[in-house]
Order: sequence, then C-alpha cells, then structure tokens
Amino acid sequence: MSMLAKLSALFRGTAHEAGQSVVDANALKILDQEIRDADNNQGKARDDLAGLVARRRMAENEMKSFQDQIVKYENSARTALERGQNDLALEVAGRIAEIETEMGTRGPLIENMKEAEARLRTAIASTDQKIETLRREIDIVKVNDSVQKAQTSVALQSAGAQSRIGSAADSLQRIKQRQAINEERLRAGQELEDRRTGADLDAKLKEAGILPGHSSANDVLARLTTQKVEVVTPRIGTSVPTEDKDPA
Repeated sequence: MSMLAKLSALFRGTAHEAGQSVVDANALKILDQEIRDADNNQGKARDDLAGLVARRRMAENEMKSFQDQIVKYENSARTALERGQNDLALEVAGRIAEIETEMGTRGPLIENMKEAEARLRTAIASTDQKIETLRREIDIVKVNDSVQKAQTSVALQSAGAQSRIGSAADSLQRIKQRQAINEERLRAGQELEDRRTGADLDAKLKEAGILPGHSSANDVLARLTTQKVEVVTPRIGTSVPTEDKDPA
C-alpha cells in the first residue's frame, strides 16, 4: 500500500471514529428524532389508508348504483318486450350488458383495494407497536442515563468533598500547631518576666508560707491547734474551787 493510500485510510478511519463519537454522544437526541420521523411516516401512512378506504367506498357505492340500474333496466326491458317493443328492449339489454361489464371490472378492483387496506392496517399496527416499544426503551435508557449522571455527579462531589475535608483538616491542624507555639511563646515570655522581677521566687515563698504577710494553710491549721491546746490546759499553781459539803 502506498503512502497516500495509507494516509487516506488513516483520514477515513479518523473521520469514522470522530463521526461515531459524535453519534454516540448524541444517541438519545438521534433516537428522539428518528421516533419523530417514524411518527410522521405513520401519519402519512394513515392518510394513505384513509384515502384508500374512501376510494373503495366510492367504488362500492358505484357498484350498488350499477345494481340498482340493472334492476331498473331489467324491469324496463321486460315491459318493452311485453309491449312488443323489441328494438327498445334490445337497446335496454345492451345497456344492461355494459353495466355488467363495468361491474365485472370494478369487482376485482374493490377486492384488491380491500386486501391493500388489510395489509396497510396490519403494517401500521405493527409499526405503531414497534415505535411504542422503542419509545418505552428510550424512556428507560433516558432514566438510566439520568441516574448514572446523578451517580457520577455525586461521586465527583463526594471526591471533591473528601478532598476539601482533608484540606480543611490540614489547615485546622496547622492552626492548632500555630496556637500551641504562640501559647508556649507567651508562657516562656511570662516565665522570663517573672524571673526578671522576682515574681517566681515570691510565689514559691508565698506557697511555703515564708513570705512575710502571707500564711499557708498548714500555718493556719498549726496556729489553730496551738490555740486550742492553750485554752484547754490549766496553768500551774492555780487552785481549782471545790463545792462546800454539808456536815454529816
């Protein structure tokens, strides 16, 4: 195969793939249009059927008219024969023969029209059924397509939400770390300031109850205990008064 032939084949293949991709992407729209085209064709078929039925009925009416004419002319021919008007009777008989010939021609035509009507009715009914079946299948495909699009959208949104949640969690963790660093920095600064002013040492002395003007809980408890003992214990050398007793 020459280079030009290969390039031509490549271009045709690429065009086919591109065209197929466009068709696949718009398959539902194409199906909807094909259904509309089929409905239009069915409308035309029904119009043709209606026209055929009308012509057949007109032919049948003509046949009935021919039969009525034959009955009329037969009676006229009999009357003419009874009166001895053979020439007139022969003329009427000729007219009857013409009508019968015409009826012989119209009869098969009417039967053919009836058969054509039956075939057309069957074809229309069959096509209507196929169209309706295809329309139901298209509706199912549309529903499935909508569901799949919704599922895809939810999946994409969920993936995006997970990504955003992960990003937010990372940001939150960085904020916590930054706050912890700031807190430690403030604590360290306060400790340095306490050391510079001696506040840390004063706090330790206060806690131990050594700092003048400050007492610890243990000091207060010890003082209260001492005061209680002093109140209860009598002083040495103090006589205890006794009650007078009556002489026996």
